[in-house]
Order: sequence, then structure tokens, then C-alpha cells
Amino acid sequence: MKVISIKDKYSQVVAPKMEEKFAYGNVMAVPKISKVVVNVGAGKLVKEGGDRMGEVLESLAMITGQKPVETKARKAIAGFKTRQGMVIGAKVTLRGKRMWAFIDRLVNVTLPRTKDFQGLNLSVVDSRGNLNVGIKEQIIFPEISPEKVKTLFGMQVTVTSSAKSREEGIELYRLLGFPLKLK
Repeated sequence: MKVISIKDKYSQVVAPKMEEKFAYGNVMAVPKISKVVVNVGAGKLVKEGGDRMGEVLESLAMITGQKPVETKARKAIAGFKTRQGMVIGAKVTLRGKRMWAFIDRLVNVTLPRTKDFQGLNLSVVDSRGNLNVGIKEQIIFPEISPEKVKTLFGMQVTVTSSAKSREEGIELYRLLGFPLKLK
């Protein structure tokens, strides 16, 4: 049996099935995945000092294959001990080939490696058909060597689609192979 990439699966299997199920009048109306955003909030790590943020940026670059952009605080908040302009996180926006490669690894390698993984709840898909997944530790990605990691951090992965409704989004992700629970 030939292994098919998620991008090829979308064009050969998913798009025709979606067009058949939702009766779109045009092939271009079938929902597509437009981008993937990987976001890391590292406010606690920055407060602790040291070069923890450098390690976060390096790990995020290895995971996504693209240089992350540092996110800065918009305003000072005394309760969180942040100052305006202070680096409090990093993000990467993936499109095109890197996006499809990341989704492929996320679905086929990373999520199954998660401890006690039972599948994603349907609540991860919002009303506009976008998928939001929180990952607690970066060491579940195969690119990261657990022995070399000094700092554990979590991340938010948002898969943005052109789906018009939650039902379309759920069907799109299910056909692509995302491990969504039945109910």
C-alpha cells in the first residue's frame, strides 16, 4: 500500500468527498487549509532570566522549519511583571509546503506520541471551522531530543481553514486524518 501525503490526500480524496457531501456548486468553494500558526507564550521563562527565550526560539525553529518571530508585550502589566516592549513569546506562521509538511508530522507522528492520547475532542474545532490544539510539552515532536532539553514549554497550534461552519471544518479535518473523537 502506497503512503499518501496529506496534501495529495486533500486533492485526490477529501475535496471530491466534501463537494459530494455539501453539494458545492464549484470546486473552489470546497474548504481549504490556508495557514497554520504555532504560538508559544513564554512569559514565565522570560521572568526567570537567563537565555531561556533563546532555547524556546531554537526549539520552535527546529519543530517548524522556519525562523520564529518574537512577540512583545503591548502594554505594561504590573501583576504579570511585564513591561511594554518586553519579549513574552514567539510565533510561526506556516503556509504552502512547510504547512503541509507540519500537518503531516502533527497528525501522523506527533499526536500519536502524546502520552495517553485518546483523540482530539470535537471542541477543538471552533464555529468558523478552525482547529486549535494545545500541546503541553515540545518534546513530543521527533525533531527535539529530550536529553538536550533544559526548559519544557507548551504551545498552541491553530490550523486555519476556509470552512464556513463548524460542521464543514469537522468533516474536513476528519477526512484529512486528524484523530477526532466521534462524540
